[in-house]
Amino acid sequence: VSDQKPLGCWSVKHGQIITCPVVCNFETREYIAVHDDKVLRIWKNQDINLDKVFKATLSADVYRIHSLPNGGPVVLFKGGGVRTLDVLLEAPQQEIENIISDEVIKWSEACMEGQQPVLIFTTEKDGDFFVYVQKLKMNSLHKYKLEQQELSKPLSFTAYLKNQIITLLCLYSNDSVYKVLIPLQQNSEEEEQILSKSLLLKLSVSASVLKGTSFVVLDKDHIAVLGSLAASGEESKECLTIWNTKFQTLQTSKELPLGTSGQLWCYEEKFFFTHGKVLTVMMYKCETSSLAAAVGKLKDSQTPDVSSFVNWNTLADEELVVSFQSQQSVALKPESKMTLRSKRNTVAKVQPDTLSVGQILLNLKDASTTVFEEELRQLMSKAQMPDFQASIGCVITALMKRCKTNPKYYPRNFLLHIVQTRDLSYSLCPDLMAVALEKKDVHLLQICLQRFPDIPEEITYACLKVFLSISEAYLQRIDVNLESVICYIDVEFNNKEVKTEIVENGFNAELEQDIWDTKITKETHPTADGELCPVGPQKAALLNAVLQSAYSEAFLLPHLKNLPAQQAILFLRYLYYLYVKCSEKINTALPGTRSPTISQIMDWMCLLLDAHFTVMVMLPEAKELLSNLHKFVRAQVRFYSELNKIEGSLQELQRRNHQKDSQTYSIEVLELI
Repeated sequence: VSDQKPLGCWSVKHGQIITCPVVCNFETREYIAVHDDKVLRIWKNQDINLDKVFKATLSADVYRIHSLPNGGPVVLFKGGGVRTLDVLLEAPQQEIENIISDEVIKWSEACMEGQQPVLIFTTEKDGDFFVYVQKLKMNSLHKYKLEQQELSKPLSFTAYLKNQIITLLCLYSNDSVYKVLIPLQQNSEEEEQILSKSLLLKLSVSASVLKGTSFVVLDKDHIAVLGSLAASGEESKECLTIWNTKFQTLQTSKELPLGTSGQLWCYEEKFFFTHGKVLTVMMYKCETSSLAAAVGKLKDSQTPDVSSFVNWNTLADEELVVSFQSQQSVALKPESKMTLRSKRNTVAKVQPDTLSVGQILLNLKDASTTVFEEELRQLMSKAQMPDFQASIGCVITALMKRCKTNPKYYPRNFLLHIVQTRDLSYSLCPDLMAVALEKKDVHLLQICLQRFPDIPEEITYACLKVFLSISEAYLQRIDVNLESVICYIDVEFNNKEVKTEIVENGFNAELEQDIWDTKITKETHPTADGELCPVGPQKAALLNAVLQSAYSEAFLLPHLKNLPAQQAILFLRYLYYLYVKCSEKINTALPGTRSPTISQIMDWMCLLLDAHFTVMVMLPEAKELLSNLHKFVRAQVRFYSELNKIEGSLQELQRRNHQKDSQTYSIEVLELI
């Protein structure tokens, strides 16, 4: 998710339906899916076709599979029966008992109590709701009836297990969250016990009421609720909200104008939910619950300059966002502009250890450029700062906000220093490359392409377009890292041609011309003699950074089709030049550091031809280039075909060399047929 790259995709046959969420077996690194209710499929990453992977048809319909990190997968059937995956695979057609008769399962969750897997699920029948708790190793099952609530019913559930007590939270249709406590150790043998519930939270603030659809527990004092917030007389708006259950307050909220599916997930301090047509991931950090934090947040909920919980920057960048504060800090109450102005000249006197990152950035909002940069340098020098990487991301976000506010301000050297010395990613500072593209800061873009693992394809394409459009004369005045090209590129310098050593990769042009009647030209630029690179070393180094960046072909191809034809031809000339250079070497690798591999070169060449082949065929200036490329590739295919013919003889020669006595001298003649 952080790299925004699809790692795998599998599909069932037409007419088949995946009927429960796919899970990963943490122990075997396998995926487990169920389609058409009863057909179990298990496969690994390297498997491509689901028809050829493990298949087992079960005797009963599956409701859900739960995968536990230390307990293995657990299968819950629609009739209430439970099996571990290992037991189920021993006899897939084993009979599964029907426990719940006419009840319908509404929700389920699995957790670990020590080494004991525990499964909790709720059912509904004729308006009554029931809770089942099953301990798998002890094969014990307890059934409870949920206390009824007049004129409302539960919409969503979540639960967690701590100190032998299951805490079940229920989101009801009356805009309230109730808490139910279920002791794990039960001595009573009663078939059905009634569970009483207590009101945990009322989802209303002022005149607004939240109609929740799903929710998750963040810690003992906070929950996140996804739903529609409606005020009297106003249209409801979908929102993600965070509530303090201890003080009954709305901590923070964010409107989601593109709509959601109503589902919310939480994993490792990140929210996952759909917003429009994309999956949105938001980091959050819970602060220590205190009355000052709760009241302060509630009072100033309409001024979201600082959110100590969630990095709303994932959705919009208009706000100063501070998403990570110290675990021991309280929520910061935004101060008036007058107070901030009075602190402008004394900001350096504030003890940094007593302030969170959010407070420091907020205090610096109106500081002078000199004070602003100096304070940020001091802030980044604190190696023990909590959530260091995320805090650096917030620092860059603050810098980018100032760049947008003041177009004349652009701390190029400061930004270069941060990117070169910190392990950052695009997702931590998404505005950085956008501003660099606007400023045409090609050196910073080059460093970002080399260091960021998660650059979106749209940004990669934008960098490529900028690199190809900038003139060579301008680039010669720019500081660019040339380490990826300095060892192989051929350029004209003082009217002299500088060439690298050429080692033929098993063939030469004259031999190929004689045998195949194919003229192999090493001329990548139609107007140049010899093996000159079609671009200068600075532009070549920038293009190499693009070639080595991660991408997904499906996402990059639509953008690449928009590349102007002349730029596409120039890029293809350079790729052809690199391809010829790689083929000259015995190991088909370019010398130097950070040089693109032959696989990367060929992948980009194929991608570029897929995007522009029709246009290139129609352009006269591309005709010779395509012809040369075709001839060169054809010659290589024939050469490797000839090598394949003598593969058996070469293997025999290698086998004989291993068997030969190294202490004796002999001359052996082998005839290759």
